[in-house]
Amino acid sequence: MAETNDRVKKFTKRSLPREVKLSIKASLAKKAEDLCVLDLRELTSFTDFFIIMQGNSSRQNVAIYESIEEELAREKIKPFGIEGLETAEWILLDYGSFVVHIFSKRARDFYSLEKLWADAPRLDY
Repeated sequence: MAETNDRVKKFTKRSLPREVKLSIKASLAKKAEDLCVLDLRELTSFTDFFIIMQGNSSRQNVAIYESIEEELAREKIKPFGIEGLETAEWILLDYGSFVVHIFSKRARDFYSLEKLWADAPRLDY
């Protein structure tokens, strides 16, 4: 039980993995809105973190995606998969240990990932 408490305590903006911090920095540089990080380490085995945000247009969503991918590529970090570029309503970048979700406002309200994962510890930016 102590290990669980230690992991939860370590969920701070400073303790996030470097690649998650780089993704956040790249997103905010393109004016991503309502960005949050969910800590899923104690809730699921398929990833450790969700990074969720929204843009104001499909063009902005693509710019956010490009910024994240370029920033991480400089560090030799490549996504396992990318989905949603066609319409850019919900762009998903799967980096294994974390998944980035870039939504339109409408899609974010509809899918409501934060409510689905309401038990996850959360950091807001």
